Amino acid sequence: MHKLSFDSFTKKIYIKASMKKLYWCWGTSEGITSWFLSDARYSTGKGIIRTPREYIQKGDLYTWRWHNWDDEEKGKVLQANGIDFIEFSFAEVTKVSVTLEDKGSSVLLTLRQYEIPTDEESKLNIHYGCSNGWTFWLANLKAYLEYGVLLNETEIDLRNVPLAGFEFVNM
Repeated sequence: MHKLSFDSFTKKIYIKASMKKLYWCWGTSEGITSWFLSDARYSTGKGIIRTPREYIQKGDLYTWRWHNWDDEEKGKVLQANGIDFIEFSFAEVTKVSVTLEDKGSSVLLTLRQYEIPTDEESKLNIHYGCSNGWTFWLANLKAYLEYGVLLNETEIDLRNVPLAGFEFVNM
């Protein structure tokens, strides 16, 4: 067993969907906005914008926007093999990997966020905040793919609630 620490965390979930569908959900702007983001833009290292159905590739840059959050997340695709693995920079200083494993009737999705700084602010905002956030978003992905429902809040504007990102479970 790995020792728990503040510099990384791992989240796992079984999802009854095909590997191809799950990779599409992470690897295209059309896919990732179907369950996670309000907007996602990917561009090549030369600045060419990828189409919504075009798969991301190593070296691509991204800009993400969420429902109920005014800021943008910008980062880089570090790995994307087109089948079962994606890795990207996240939260300016960390990395996130998504691994898919075919388990017969389900796919085991493993998300790992690592290289998290261990100062007090990063422990709160990145480790605690992202760990809680990814837990919700992976459950949202499962609900979307297995039951056709989304659990995230898109109708009520929570942007003016000071601690919304820490208190609401469906941001």
